[in-house]
Amino acid sequence: MKITRREAVAVSGLALAGSALASGPAVAQMEHEGHGMSPSTPAQRQMPHDAKTAAQWWINIAKGTRHPARTIEPGEAVPPAEPGRDYNPVITPNGEALPFKIVDGAKVFHLVAEEVTHEFAPGLKAKLWGFNGRVHGPTIEAVEGDRVRIYVTNNLPEATSIHWHGIILPSGMDGVSGLNQKSISPGETFKYEYPLIQHGTHMYHSHFDEMTQMGLGVMGLFVIHPRRPAEPRPDRDFAILLSEWDIKPGTYRPDPRVFAGFNTLTFNAKAFPATESLVAKRGDRVRIRLVNLSAMDHHPIHLHGHSFWVAQTDGGVIPPSARWPETTVLVSVGQSQTLDVVADNPGDWAFHCHMTHHVMNQMGHAGPNMVGADAAKLKQAIKPLIPDYLPMGTGGMGDMSEMQTTMGGMGNMRMTMGKMGDHSKRTTMGEMGDHSKQMTMGGMGDHSKQMTMGEMGDHSKQMTMGKMGDHSGQMAMPENSIAMMGGNGPHGTIDMGGMFTVLKVRDHLTSYADPGWYQAPQGTVAQAASKQDLERDGI
Repeated sequence: MKITRREAVAVSGLALAGSALASGPAVAQMEHEGHGMSPSTPAQRQMPHDAKTAAQWWINIAKGTRHPARTIEPGEAVPPAEPGRDYNPVITPNGEALPFKIVDGAKVFHLVAEEVTHEFAPGLKAKLWGFNGRVHGPTIEAVEGDRVRIYVTNNLPEATSIHWHGIILPSGMDGVSGLNQKSISPGETFKYEYPLIQHGTHMYHSHFDEMTQMGLGVMGLFVIHPRRPAEPRPDRDFAILLSEWDIKPGTYRPDPRVFAGFNTLTFNAKAFPATESLVAKRGDRVRIRLVNLSAMDHHPIHLHGHSFWVAQTDGGVIPPSARWPETTVLVSVGQSQTLDVVADNPGDWAFHCHMTHHVMNQMGHAGPNMVGADAAKLKQAIKPLIPDYLPMGTGGMGDMSEMQTTMGGMGNMRMTMGKMGDHSKRTTMGEMGDHSKQMTMGGMGDHSKQMTMGEMGDHSKQMTMGKMGDHSGQMAMPENSIAMMGGNGPHGTIDMGGMFTVLKVRDHLTSYADPGWYQAPQGTVAQAASKQDLERDGI
């Protein structure tokens, strides 16, 4: 694409805008000899001396730029947008929107960075750093053409700054500590103010000690709707922030130093089975905005039962002629992908990361691989050392998903078990023989009946169980930990965890509240083949 001199002037001017806002006339007019790089209008040549003239100065700069997500010209006089009238509010599953008020034509928001106690799923809590009492921070929502004024109060134990990721704004508002601004010391409140000259799916996050602060949750979503949309508004508009954490069983704070092997993967800071479902009526236009602020991992997000169009990135709108259909989209670190799908297939449809370890909870990797081991021989070899030892994990890890754990509010833990004889057994996790036997274990009660697991997912660790009599004994897990997989489903246990939720599409809905599980028409559910079926087809 050919770029004119005037466009080049405008782009280079953006790099100078923020420092001009911060220092007033300190930035002098710049000219490049022989290239005519002086600003093209008197308004651009005049450096601002106050907030009002600074805003107009930068608008004049922005007018010379182009952006692939813009429906009005920068500076066009428009009133602050209202939900319902100007846009359908975005839905943040398990989250909420940041409230605002309008003062002198600007939308005023207030973020408070602070320590937060957050529950990832029942039974797993952690001390994190977030905003306004929650993790992730509340979703900031506005409309192209709005002027936003965002106050950030720092109640963290160290300095911070906030970067508005993907948003085109004056350089001095970009939030990189030391480069664009001074850091925000504990107890200080800073003001960020700028007009929104684009629309799209963006994010905000700390840009000071990022490894620690983002690793503890200092981040949130920033959604900007188009002022004059060229396409129909979505009927359902969901926004999901992808993130990852390392929380060792028994601990209450993620380790932000970890760079591989994260054991808690989340949609909007929730791990399945705590993730809220996405509900739509058949025929709804559904938009799903995915933002990845994980520390290290990209996420291929897969939708069952539908295909979708990749319609936008954090860089802007993809022209309709250039969009492509997918059932799985890779969302890289620091990127957003916006998917448009018509919910035309009724049912309950899995929506999840396709990295298999990313749909597990608190999975460990330190123990030996027990799959395929001879359980009888293993028991015989270990019995002299541990008389009540009973091996598990020799036939896969599916039994873990049958543990509906609720130590401290996680429901009952159910586990498929074989004939146990004396039920005071010590075991590692996995297959136990005759899987037709099951026992249900309730709360912790008498702590003499315990299962000691060490790191969750390390199947070489051992469980100690007291005598269980009628199989209603009690079992303890490590403090502040959850089963690696498993949530209740309409046909048994859903063998998933982590980055997993469900798109629920229904023919008739009176509201968008969770409608419960889909009642599939007779003959449309897979089941055990009959003898007649097998004989007919020669199986």
